[in-house]
Amino acid sequence: MDTVESGSGTWRPHETAGDGAGTPGLVDWLDELGPQGLADLLTERKALVFRGFGVSPEAIEPVLARLVPDRLPYVHGNSPRTKVGGNLYTSTEYPQKYTISMHNELSYAYRWPTRLTFYCEKAAETGGATPVLDGQLWLDALDAEVREAFAGGIRYVQNLHDGYGFGKSWQDTFETDDRTAVEEFLRESRAEWEWGTDGLRVIQVRPATTKHPVTGAEVWFNQADQWHPAGLGDEASAELYDILTPDEFPQYVTLADGTPIPDAYVEQIISRGLESAVDVDWRGGDVLLIDNVLLAHGRRPFEGTRRVLVAMSDT
Repeated sequence: MDTVESGSGTWRPHETAGDGAGTPGLVDWLDELGPQGLADLLTERKALVFRGFGVSPEAIEPVLARLVPDRLPYVHGNSPRTKVGGNLYTSTEYPQKYTISMHNELSYAYRWPTRLTFYCEKAAETGGATPVLDGQLWLDALDAEVREAFAGGIRYVQNLHDGYGFGKSWQDTFETDDRTAVEEFLRESRAEWEWGTDGLRVIQVRPATTKHPVTGAEVWFNQADQWHPAGLGDEASAELYDILTPDEFPQYVTLADGTPIPDAYVEQIISRGLESAVDVDWRGGDVLLIDNVLLAHGRRPFEGTRRVLVAMSDT
């Protein structure tokens, strides 16, 4: 089995190529490497691509068991997804014509997964790459003015409806219809919340950066651009402004003290993130493992049918 260093002169994911042994060959390789060896390699390389093993939907479970043991539910997630198995989800169901900007999964939450595994069951006919981005490079790419503005943290606001409205319901977001369970989760998350006649309002203040627990690297680690109206695009933003005030949006964001975030800051965060990213162009059967702190990810627009699944772990 070969390991392939992709690219020259710039960071790229570490690729392990199949040698015709199929999925059992990948499982054997992971067993030989062992959990600590895998953890060390992932920390060093930040992303690992497993290609050429022909992993089928029926054979993905033993692979996931080694890459993301103790898989996590997508509780408090804001992306539209479908649960297809035991804590295995569609990667996103956001309309395929749109780019999804760079982000770290659940970086707005009190706790987040440390690893993500993506499995390409079917590649799109055109486009649909998953761009990945070194969070330290993203932080360094931003103007000092932007970094300084976010130094005090970010205030996230969610308005989660009770079954009818814009965005996700609180039941879908927390994967339960038990209000007591939701309140306990939010209490442990050090969030503020308020029940209303139409649903649930959640407010959280989180830092804009974090440090990797092993390497100590400081990375840009938030979803301010995805929660800000300027990140929606002119058309979608205008439609929401026509019917709601910003604080009534399904999700909204300000600086920690409530100061509005200038559109220009959001546009810079989005553009510099996407410009610095490296695309993983999918082939059917590919598996991608990323360190969710060291690397952000996104999605390029696509045409045709694309099915990429994702599983998360804090191991």
